[in-house]
Amino acid sequence: MSLSILGFITIIVIIALLISGRVSPLVAMVIPPIIATFIAGFRFEELGEFFSSGLSSVMNVAVMFIFAIIFFGIMQDVGLFEPLINKMIALTKGRIVVVAIVTVLIAVVAQLDGSGASTFLITIPALLPLYLRLRMNPYLLLLLIAGAAAVVNMVPWGGPLGRVASVLEVDITELWYPLIPIQIIGVLLMLALALYLGFREKHRILKQYGTLDFTHDDQHITQGVVSSEVDLSLRRPKLLWVNAVIAVMVIGVLVAGIVPAALAFLIGVAIALPINYRTPKEQMERVRTHAPNALTMASIIIAAGLFLGILNGTGMLNAIANNAVNILPSALSSYLHIIIGILGVPFDLLLSTDAYYFALFPIVEQIGLSFGIDSLSTAYAMIIGNIVGTFVSPLAPAVWLALGLSGLEMGKHLKYSFFWMWGLSIVLLGIAIAIGIITI
Repeated sequence: MSLSILGFITIIVIIALLISGRVSPLVAMVIPPIIATFIAGFRFEELGEFFSSGLSSVMNVAVMFIFAIIFFGIMQDVGLFEPLINKMIALTKGRIVVVAIVTVLIAVVAQLDGSGASTFLITIPALLPLYLRLRMNPYLLLLLIAGAAAVVNMVPWGGPLGRVASVLEVDITELWYPLIPIQIIGVLLMLALALYLGFREKHRILKQYGTLDFTHDDQHITQGVVSSEVDLSLRRPKLLWVNAVIAVMVIGVLVAGIVPAALAFLIGVAIALPINYRTPKEQMERVRTHAPNALTMASIIIAAGLFLGILNGTGMLNAIANNAVNILPSALSSYLHIIIGILGVPFDLLLSTDAYYFALFPIVEQIGLSFGIDSLSTAYAMIIGNIVGTFVSPLAPAVWLALGLSGLEMGKHLKYSFFWMWGLSIVLLGIAIAIGIITI
């Protein structure tokens, strides 16, 4: 069996298991790739090397997960987000549609630093309690943040453009300028989508609950669920501004990139614990309370590291990229860049970002040149077609961070968001062709 077919089957099996919800993500991302490794003829020693390689690529993210979830858990315990929720309810007057639109705007601003991880860290802890208070679907929150952040991620410092620029050996700023109109249109389309889905969500809530007035609900929001059993003794209303300063400083350090993200949250936890809880027993109790969530998500990230290590180490990802363009009929070769662009979001489920831009893109670009397709047209088609799906892919570590912070499931996120994001990418691709950014 060829590596490309084996890799494709492995990824499809993993995605199917994630969507089915019949096994945990840890099982889905460990067992199938290990079986595929042995089918491909590799030995235990090589499996260990693949794991070490994959682990090194995700270890920083896994450690960040642990301390980010503990940090935001502590901030939740002390009641930091309660005034923010109440203020946002007052500003939006609890209007579902307005909340959806504001979500997109906040995500756009948060993603300006080019980091999906920091965008989720900034937006989800602040907005998730509001969504839960108003009985809005938290998967809508994830969809709106993911779409808005992906569109903004076309900035030169976002990652994908840097990869393309390095392959084409062109100036990254010059590469970016034609994409600015697409970013603006993409944000407008996300606002329109938020408007539509907001109205749909409003009707769902009215049908299910018979009212939209949850703004004075006595229940409290904690760890992604509505509960009336929050321990009010953990609240620290007199230290509200102190905790707010700590949170802003941690996020500021994170966005500025002064120190690694994991260290920023580790320091934040170390500062927040003694300020809010005086005794070592109380401090460790807070850590123990949030440790299960933190370690669960860290274990999933490590499993994803094994998955990526195997796909890269065995050569399956490169084989998929190399063979993807060979299955197209020769009559369609002159439209190869458009076809690959249309399939960009599904490719996000099959290829890592590096494999897409460093393996698949050079092949498509060279084939395109032989048919007179300009390299920049190929680049723009593949960027626009793919980038919108960045944050629905199980191969993107930032997505797992978002799921960990929100307590949601990858399979349900895929089912809720995938086709909206794919549709958005195709619409943007069509617009780029219409205004001449991509030539046919």
